[in-house]
Amino acid sequence: MLLIILGASSCVTQKQMTYFREIEAASADSINKVYQSQIDATIKPGDALAITISALDQEAVTPYNLPTAVFAQPGTSQLSTTPSLQYYIVEESGIIEFPVLGKISVVGLKRPEVAALIKEKLADQIVNPTVVVSILNARVTVLGEVNHPGQYPMVNGRMTLIDALGAAGDLTAYGKRDDVLISREVNGKMEFARINLNTAELFTSPYYYLQQNDVIYVSPNAVRAISSQNIGLWLSMVSTVASAATVIVTVLNSTGVIHK
Repeated sequence: MLLIILGASSCVTQKQMTYFREIEAASADSINKVYQSQIDATIKPGDALAITISALDQEAVTPYNLPTAVFAQPGTSQLSTTPSLQYYIVEESGIIEFPVLGKISVVGLKRPEVAALIKEKLADQIVNPTVVVSILNARVTVLGEVNHPGQYPMVNGRMTLIDALGAAGDLTAYGKRDDVLISREVNGKMEFARINLNTAELFTSPYYYLQQNDVIYVSPNAVRAISSQNIGLWLSMVSTVASAATVIVTVLNSTGVIHK
């Protein structure tokens, strides 16, 4: 009986492995009222920004672009043939030191907002400039009950929770679909949120769109607790109980207690 109970408790039902089971067609209307198809990451201190400016007059924009660097290969004096794109590191004060334009405050802004700000500053110096801003070091970390835990880059500075879990190879059979923890640093303080992948609130949560350096942790379910390091203990307990029961029955049978 103990073995049967142990076997039953270590099974994962199809319902436990299903996503979005509480979402219906009617949920779309409420989701679309607040859903935004494109949300960029907010720039934070320590971000590495690649900013390029182009225009019809290429010579006019040269002073505003960082030069590409060519580095020597380690251990040799031979220069690499692949130029390295230079970038700006956002200081703790939230500013970057931009060529010609000087100090620009970018912290708290999104990539399109930074591009618009620089374009505005260039309006009286360059005709119809094009400004492209990228966050080079934007990534998230996925841990816990996923098939491929690790760090994953935010392509184009934008990633959803579903994107991150997909990049990590999806949840394992032991991951809790209703208990995904997200930790995020906001203004120097940590914030935590638990997300249920089964409800429509997933798509309207402020944590659905990830920010750079977010950490996602998928909690293990009760089955994992039994089937991992505790399985040896469970089997030992079952073996001990079974052995004790056998000894008791043998002793009682030999003394005639059972026949009486």
